[in-house]
Amino acid sequence: MDIVANNIANMNTSGFRGQNPVFREYISDPVKGDDPLSFVSDYGQYQMSDPGPLTQTGNDLDVALVGKGFITVQRPDGSTGYTRDGSFHMRRDGTLVTSTDMPVMGGGSMIVLPANATQISIDENGVISDEKGPVAQLGIVEFANVQTLKPAGHNAYISSESGIEPKDTTVAQGFVEGSNVNPVVEMTRMIEILRNFQSTQNMLKTEHDRMREAIQKLTES
Repeated sequence: MDIVANNIANMNTSGFRGQNPVFREYISDPVKGDDPLSFVSDYGQYQMSDPGPLTQTGNDLDVALVGKGFITVQRPDGSTGYTRDGSFHMRRDGTLVTSTDMPVMGGGSMIVLPANATQISIDENGVISDEKGPVAQLGIVEFANVQTLKPAGHNAYISSESGIEPKDTTVAQGFVEGSNVNPVVEMTRMIEILRNFQSTQNMLKTEHDRMREAIQKLTES
């Protein structure tokens, strides 16, 4: 329910990718003479990797990635993160940041644009230029397995693997990728989970009442 609720909360977040839980069966160590107990354990989650819809914004600083790449950013703790959120803006000092105020990285350092730049263009390779010529290049990487990316807050991911040079990713200036969450599907999932939870509660209550009634009858006899 927490994962579904988070998906719904981010259905309008730029570049957000919905998450799904991963379950596995856990069988308890049975005591001799007793039946083994089987439980379901949630041990992780994976992201839905299909891209979100592209929306044209007309903002020269906005970008959308077409392909499976991710933009390199600096997380609040100083570590490296990866995001699909291309809704950029500039700080007063010219630092290019995401909608969650994380600095965008390029060439191993934060991208700082000239404060007096009047014409900003970003080509399909991520090269940023002003009226005087190239200024910086977006740090874009791809991953052989996107499921190695783990959500780390601020609409960014972290990974134990280093990204590789992008081969199938291009940049579209003036566009923003939307969330790939389908709100109708997520609402349906939420209702289904709630009903299953209520059914389980009712089953446990019925079993508890049955055992209590049996104990009462045995004590009376």
